[in-house]
Amino acid sequence: MITLQESAGSQTFSFIPRSYNNAETYTIEIVSESQNKSVYSDTTSTFTLVDYYYQYSDVFSLKQDNFYMLKISDSSGVVFKDKIFCTNQTAEAYSVNNNEYTEVSSTNEFVFYEN
Repeated sequence: MITLQESAGSQTFSFIPRSYNNAETYTIEIVSESQNKSVYSDTTSTFTLVDYYYQYSDVFSLKQDNFYMLKISDSSGVVFKDKIFCTNQTAEAYSVNNNEYTEVSSTNEFVFYEN
């Protein structure tokens, strides 16, 4: 899963495609899972090669606490698919209960039934 932020600045994600050809044009599409509509679409013929994986950078209009599907395809079909989660929390400090405290109380009363 790729983690991005709700930001007006450029962001980068890394991926390993099934195949890559320098002469090919690729389509990048991001679809919102909650709205089931495309929120980002672009075409490119180059990705940045870093060691054994590729990177892509751009400004994505994503909303915090939402899931998205990423699809990168070329003329022969889909070369990469993944899920994106948009959060402004850092990955190391991520909590599903961020800024929300839920108190758990119990009476610790047990009821025993005799047969």
